[in-house]
Amino acid sequence: MNDALIYEVDGPIAVLTLNRPDKLNAINTSMLEAINQAMDDAEDNPNVRAIVLKGAGKSFSSGFDLNDKVWDSEDEADIRTALENDFNSIMRFWDSTKPTIAIVQGHCLGGAMEMALACDVTLAGENATFGEPEVAIASGIVAMLLPWLTGPKLAKELLLTGNINIPSQRIYEMGLINQVVKESELDNAGMQMAETIASNDRLTVEITKRAINRTLEIGGMREALIDALEADVLLETAENDEAKAFNKVLAEKGLKAAKEWRREYIKKLSNG
Repeated sequence: MNDALIYEVDGPIAVLTLNRPDKLNAINTSMLEAINQAMDDAEDNPNVRAIVLKGAGKSFSSGFDLNDKVWDSEDEADIRTALENDFNSIMRFWDSTKPTIAIVQGHCLGGAMEMALACDVTLAGENATFGEPEVAIASGIVAMLLPWLTGPKLAKELLLTGNINIPSQRIYEMGLINQVVKESELDNAGMQMAETIASNDRLTVEITKRAINRTLEIGGMREALIDALEADVLLETAENDEAKAFNKVLAEKGLKAAKEWRREYIKKLSNG
C-alpha cells in the first residue's frame, strides 16, 4: 500500500479512501496499484462483507491523472497496457464477490465516474457534479458502462457533450446513482448503506449480486466493454493533428485555454 490510498477495516466494512486531495484525487499509477492491493486484501479477508470507496478532501476524484508518466510513451503496446490496467482496476468494483459502495462528493469525472458507476451502490452529495470529458480531450472511454446502466440516448448525451458539470440530481434522474444526500450526512449515509448490506447473509448477497450482473453480461455487456476499450486504444494511438495540437495547449496552458483554442480552430475551418 502507499500514501495515494488509505485502507481501513471497520468491523465488516473495508474502506478505500482515494488520498491525493491536493490533486483532486486524480488517479495515477501509484493509486491504481494501491487500489488493486486494497481490493485483494478486502476480498481475501473473510471478515469483510462490504467495500466502501470514497475520496479525501473536497472531491471524490477528477479522473485519471493526465500528467502521469505512463502517458508519456507513444508506443502502442505501452498505451494498451496502461488502458487495460485502468479498465481492469475499474471493473474490480463490478466483479468483486463483495458488495461495493461509492460515496461521492465534489467532482466525479472521467475514469472516476466510471469507477463510481462500477460500484453496486452509489451515493452522492447534493453539490456533487459528474461528467465524462473524454470527447473534449480526444480520448476514449475506458469502461463504457453508461449505455448499459442508463440506455443509449442518455449515454450519448453524457458522452458526446463532454459536460463536466452535471448535477448529482440529474445523474440520479438518469438512474446512475442510488441516492442524493445532504453533504453533512453523506458519509454516514454511505456507511449505513454498507452496514445494512453487510448485515445480510454473505453467500446470498454474493450470489444475488452475481445474478444481477449476469443479466447484463448475457446481453453482451462484457464483449461491448472490450470493443470500447479497443476503440480507446485506437483513439490514443491515432495520428490526429487536431488532438495533438489541443493536447499541446492543454499541457502548457490548461483546459480552459485548450477549449478556447478548439473554438478558434473550428471557427477558422468554418470560415474556409
